[in-house]
Amino acid sequence: MPQHTEFAGVLAAVATPFDAAGEVDEQRLRSLVDDLVGEGVHGLVPVGSTGEFASLTGAERRLLVEVVVDQAAGRVPVVAHTGAMTSKEAVELSRHAEQAGASGLLLLPPYKDRLSIEETTTYFRSVADTTALPVVVYNLPLATGVNLTPEDVVGMAEGSPNIAYVKDTSGDWHQLTRSIHDYSDVYSTLIGWDTMYLGALVEGAVGCILGATNVTAKPFVAVYEAVQAGDLAAAQAEWNRVYPVVRFLLGGGYVGGLKGAMDAFGKSIGDPRSPLAAMSPERRSEISTILKEFAATAS
Repeated sequence: MPQHTEFAGVLAAVATPFDAAGEVDEQRLRSLVDDLVGEGVHGLVPVGSTGEFASLTGAERRLLVEVVVDQAAGRVPVVAHTGAMTSKEAVELSRHAEQAGASGLLLLPPYKDRLSIEETTTYFRSVADTTALPVVVYNLPLATGVNLTPEDVVGMAEGSPNIAYVKDTSGDWHQLTRSIHDYSDVYSTLIGWDTMYLGALVEGAVGCILGATNVTAKPFVAVYEAVQAGDLAAAQAEWNRVYPVVRFLLGGGYVGGLKGAMDAFGKSIGDPRSPLAAMSPERRSEISTILKEFAATAS
């Protein structure tokens, strides 16, 4: 059994709304938080890669965490992404998130320079040792250039027991299953690769952190609940419904596709911040068709 379950189930990687001028739209963010909580998510993860953290100023990152914590109002935990290019900034953002009322921290390693595992471990421990909050290691090798193996994470957790989770966005099924089966007594696994969601839950992941939930969270919650109840047929049926949406999002620019899909589904939160591009008209037509088919199969 996993040792750490404070964060389990469907954690939504919250997208960041922007207005027509490209500024953070606080009111639409509050509405999005309410929508996600209303659809049954078990947690919120603002200012991550789905939330376009790399396009935000430090002040904007702090504001987004404050707004999400305030609007969540204790209904679900908030795990704030506080990863940065330096340990100093990551520590500062993490302290702010803790003071703002976040329940946990998600940390992406610096990606400007490829770090050694020793440097990466120093980075994670520098944050973990200055906070009482649980830390989720964000393994995203496509962005950072460094794949964190299960053994690497175990090494980080030695002496820093609040390093308690991994968000696995490696896309490596073998590595994922090793984390779940061999090291769940040290850390718990949250799947971050959208198309691997159902398989990861069945294998034993405690939950997910996914951006696709912004479009519609209900099917992801239904899949999780069915797996927990041991009804794999129901889980597969619900996953089959939403999978075309998930597959579409991974078929192009993720954030642009996500925001375009949200708009097509009646949840407009504006375009990505430049230089990320908005969805093309051709992709918009494709996702509109997919979403119509998805809605038509609702029970």
